[in-house]
Amino acid sequence: MYRRYNYIIPEIPPSNNKFIGRNTRWQYQAEKKRWADLIAWLCRPKPPTPIPKAQVTLDYYFGNRIRHDPDNYSGKMVLDGLVKAGIIQDDSFSCIRLRLNGKYDKSSPRLEITVEELEK
Repeated sequence: MYRRYNYIIPEIPPSNNKFIGRNTRWQYQAEKKRWADLIAWLCRPKPPTPIPKAQVTLDYYFGNRIRHDPDNYSGKMVLDGLVKAGIIQDDSFSCIRLRLNGKYDKSSPRLEITVEELEK
């Protein structure tokens, strides 16, 4: 039997456009740490051991209908947070399959994370 975990973060990580090509290294590092802390705090229960091979699905529920490009919401901060929290073993191509979905929910913008264990 394979493990499956569902988590809800009540906000959406910043777009990559907020940091790429700008002189915001310290802001980026602070935001990345904040997201790692959010994931460690809100992603419960955690697996007893990090999942070695997983499909990670990120469902972004945006609070508006403006255009959002998937490449700007690649999940970098989220995946790094999942590794740091001990939920997945690694975020390399050999260890995860990543799925991104963008949806609309004006009343409750959020990020829903699903981690499903794959065959070893």
